[in-house]
Amino acid sequence: MQSKAILLSLLIAYAEARFGQEQEPISAISAVTSGGGPGVAATLAGGAISTLLGAANPCAKLQAADEIIAKLGTGADAVAAAIGLVAAEQNFNPFATDIPSICGDPTLPATEVLRGVVPLVDPAVTNSATENANSAKSKTAPFNAKGLSVAQVMVNNGFTSLKAVDLSGATVDVKAGAAAGANAGTNTGANAGAGAAADAAVTTAAAAAAKTAVAAADCPPATVFVTVTMGAAAAADTAAANAGNNNANNNANNNGNAATGNGGAQASAGGFDFGTCTPTMKFVGGLGNRPATEFTFQAIDPVVALGQQEALNPNIITNRICDQLTNVCNAGASGKAACLDAKAQILALGTRDASTAAKWNSLLGF
Repeated sequence: MQSKAILLSLLIAYAEARFGQEQEPISAISAVTSGGGPGVAATLAGGAISTLLGAANPCAKLQAADEIIAKLGTGADAVAAAIGLVAAEQNFNPFATDIPSICGDPTLPATEVLRGVVPLVDPAVTNSATENANSAKSKTAPFNAKGLSVAQVMVNNGFTSLKAVDLSGATVDVKAGAAAGANAGTNTGANAGAGAAADAAVTTAAAAAAKTAVAAADCPPATVFVTVTMGAAAAADTAAANAGNNNANNNANNNGNAATGNGGAQASAGGFDFGTCTPTMKFVGGLGNRPATEFTFQAIDPVVALGQQEALNPNIITNRICDQLTNVCNAGASGKAACLDAKAQILALGTRDASTAAKWNSLLGF
């Protein structure tokens, strides 16, 4: 029993130390004072918490960064906070997967000052040292991102241990763009060469025919039959068209076979068994018909939040989450114990802001 308690403490300590850093951008967002109305920065900070969870679509984080600039302006602190969010490491569970999901949408982020910034990745990921060095560099010296997604920028700069997805969650082949360009150039050159060769053949044949015709005029008794084949250029064009059709069909098939995300509870990076629920918490304004400037706590998982009103006191929500793990989520012993430990820490912490929700999530491995 004692060994289990020690193991649980170690897991909690690991989760807190490892994943607390992923919440660092939240405090920077809430601290922006250069722009935005009262409570706007805090609202954006509260909303950004969910974009750092492992189950979140990585493109959502980039949209949140764009929103920071749109609503808080381009003051130095707002820009730094937005860049920090783009560069932030999204929660990653090495027990469930070995590569992170990265946004493969080339239109995001839309704000120019945020483009070319690439995120940190978990040290457990292959070649993470290269990417994390790139991330640190990109915050002050962004990479070339013209027409490229964040995932493509990462690949172009030496990091390929990733899964690129679009806003729908479908997998994107970030190498396809470069390959398509190369193929297009190759096909164009090949087609042009084939066309030139065909035209040259036709010209040569025509010249030969003309020369033969002159010879025939000089020697009337002789009858000369000349056959000129004009189909070479057409054949080259037809081959190119067929290749294009094949590529289009392949692309359509690939799009049809694109992977889709699965529902269900998000795995905890601490290895805790939370059953069918994800016990994360948010801190946002405007819940329950409250004013947008009034911030409250609430469970993110709708199953956990069902029947529970949002609360100004985070301890009400943490208590609800732990109860639901037992009552409806079928959580295991490790999940229940981790929740009770985190609940005690939040109570002792005594804060009531976005950092409270971030702390709770990190304690549970999210």
